Amino acid sequence: MTILPSSWRGLPRPALLGLFLFFCAGFADGALVPFFPLWASGEANIPVGAIGLLFACYAGGELIAAPLIGGIADRIGRRPVLILSSLGVGCGFIALFFVHGVAASAAVLLLTGMCESVLHPTILTAIADVTEPSAHPRWFGMARVSSSAGQILGPACGALLALVSLGSVFLAGGAMLILGGIVMLIAFADTDGHAAVDTDGAEEEEGLSALLPAFRDGRLAKLLAWVVLFEISGNWIEAVIPLYAQDAGTLSPSGVGALFAYAAALTVGLQMLVSRLAEARSALWLAAGAGTSTIAAFALLATSPAMISLIAAVSLCAVAQMLVGPLVPTAVNALAPPARRASYMAASSVAVDLKDSLGPSIGTALYALAPRLPWIAGIPLVAIASLGLGAAIGRARSSADTADDDAMPGSAVENYR
Repeated sequence: MTILPSSWRGLPRPALLGLFLFFCAGFADGALVPFFPLWASGEANIPVGAIGLLFACYAGGELIAAPLIGGIADRIGRRPVLILSSLGVGCGFIALFFVHGVAASAAVLLLTGMCESVLHPTILTAIADVTEPSAHPRWFGMARVSSSAGQILGPACGALLALVSLGSVFLAGGAMLILGGIVMLIAFADTDGHAAVDTDGAEEEEGLSALLPAFRDGRLAKLLAWVVLFEISGNWIEAVIPLYAQDAGTLSPSGVGALFAYAAALTVGLQMLVSRLAEARSALWLAAGAGTSTIAAFALLATSPAMISLIAAVSLCAVAQMLVGPLVPTAVNALAPPARRASYMAASSVAVDLKDSLGPSIGTALYALAPRLPWIAGIPLVAIASLGLGAAIGRARSSADTADDDAMPGSAVENYR
């Protein structure tokens, strides 16, 4: 843990504020996600098999917006995008407390997802603007620590609020993101990454081909395809365990919140240590380790919904994310031209949105057929995806090493030292 204080002191101010915004977003996710299936099946009277459709509405809003506005931070700057997206997502979560009915909830989630589509990729872009490429895995690991710190407090707060009303967790999550937007408005000085010159000398393109580089960059498309495949099954832990544990009588709603708070605390305590130990390992080794850890979690859940199985499963999945989580944005950033950094991060966000849409939809649908089916079906899927992901990240890391050798002085990193 002595790694953390010195690392935080070494960060430029825009990156520190980005980590704070990650904390706010992590708090909101932690407060909402574990209780969303319970709120939908209980207070909203949504059939279990259709709960994934509400998740899909949120992710669908991100998918609709990302190709159109995903790269807007490359053109107008990081600051206005961070402010507006934070406030928009916060207001959307608060609105869920007041709306009634499936149609109204779906509409609010769709609009909220549109605002969220640029939040995380723009934060990562701002951090990348002002830190050295060789240090990106460490800083992106710190971003996961900040998000996980929020995910400790979020479920803990949600567990208390759930004793009163499951819907009240939306108020807490929304308020935290509005706070983050206000802090960005007051304290964030824009990075100059959006003013970077296109080194190829090509004219600035508009339209979907420019804003969603996966349509043009085959290397990025292959990487993100493996990310989607790996993350879809991993998402079943988050989407299905609340229903699995409640139906088995293992955990109450508050217990579900405590379980996910524990998983986030594990990430806070171990992420930087795991990142340091993994620095010398190949991408294929790390991805295979993440796949093995996830497969073991699924095997435990398929065996029993007992408390010890649930705790061990979320622990193993947390370790899997510690191994590969920081590598994906690092690999995407390595493939991005300087003038397209936010656009490439937005393309990466589309992959995450697909995971958030398809993961819960498929996972809850499989659970409706048989409670253990998600875990049994996930084992071969994870095995294939982890090997493909490791190979794709390895190729991108090779590009990052070349970029380090060609780094030029006078960049955004130099300006913020």
